[in-house]
Amino acid sequence: MGEAMNLRADPDVSRIRAASRKLVRELGFMQKTLAGTEYSASAVHAIIELGECGGMSAKQLCERLLLEKSTVSRLLKMLVERGIIEETRCEADARSKDLKLTAEGERLFAGITNWAQTRVARALETLETAQRQCVVEGLELYSQALDDGRAETDAANRQGTVIKAGYRPGIVGWIAQMHGSYYARERGFGVMFEAIVARGVAEFAPRLESPANEIWYVEEGGELRGTIAIDGEDLGENRGHLRWFFLDPRLRGRGLGKDLMRRAMEHCDAQGFAETHLWTLKGLDTARALYEAFGFTLAEEYRGDQWGKEAIEQKFVRPRPK
Repeated sequence: MGEAMNLRADPDVSRIRAASRKLVRELGFMQKTLAGTEYSASAVHAIIELGECGGMSAKQLCERLLLEKSTVSRLLKMLVERGIIEETRCEADARSKDLKLTAEGERLFAGITNWAQTRVARALETLETAQRQCVVEGLELYSQALDDGRAETDAANRQGTVIKAGYRPGIVGWIAQMHGSYYARERGFGVMFEAIVARGVAEFAPRLESPANEIWYVEEGGELRGTIAIDGEDLGENRGHLRWFFLDPRLRGRGLGKDLMRRAMEHCDAQGFAETHLWTLKGLDTARALYEAFGFTLAEEYRGDQWGKEAIEQKFVRPRPK
């Protein structure tokens, strides 16, 4: 609390924040569209990055825009459908796709560039030469400082607890090990249960290249501590499947489970799934409360022995929010 109070008292911080808010308003970021186009700010920035670089992969675009894979996947799908971007198979890696602007995209990029150049030029015309140089150098320094500050924060997070998306070496074995150990202790499940989990994760992991699929994991001090995944392909009929939701018991009560669920449901909604399904065991009341808080309802309950030991299984369904 004391550190936050000191930051608010720093006049430089207050002035920069006020100037930043004014920049956001003046440049149109408060509007639904940007740069005189019919597209959102994220779409315009994607077009600019592709136009400036001549093309890149979806992963590189995610890194440039500082956006998650699911958000960029939805954005690219829209731009491809509108004929602004085209995808081609990467020669170096057949699993990856290269992105570049179409002829229509190049025309749009030129219009955006002209709009931006005009706005900046008109603003600079109101300044003396020394002031212009001050603005240029100041903005370059400030933007780099923001980048450096984020890098330091990311490095600090790597030493603490952080949630990341995508494949991580060792995650397949970790999910099988943690599920096997936990459910052996809590429910008496044996090798069959662990083998089924391992087989499912091993089949799913190579399919993470598909935008419909994603996995998130909790890292603490560089060690895996939790996971959640959405499989958008195995159920078919435009349904998502929530799988392998597990959090190390030592990390519970810190809001990490809720954060994992939020990211997973945002992905489902971004992909436009009509429904999301999950299967669990009766008696996991804390998990059930979290599922219900995110719109899941109990759809089916039955006895089964697929895990090698009889248990009451439950199926929950979450319809896409209207």
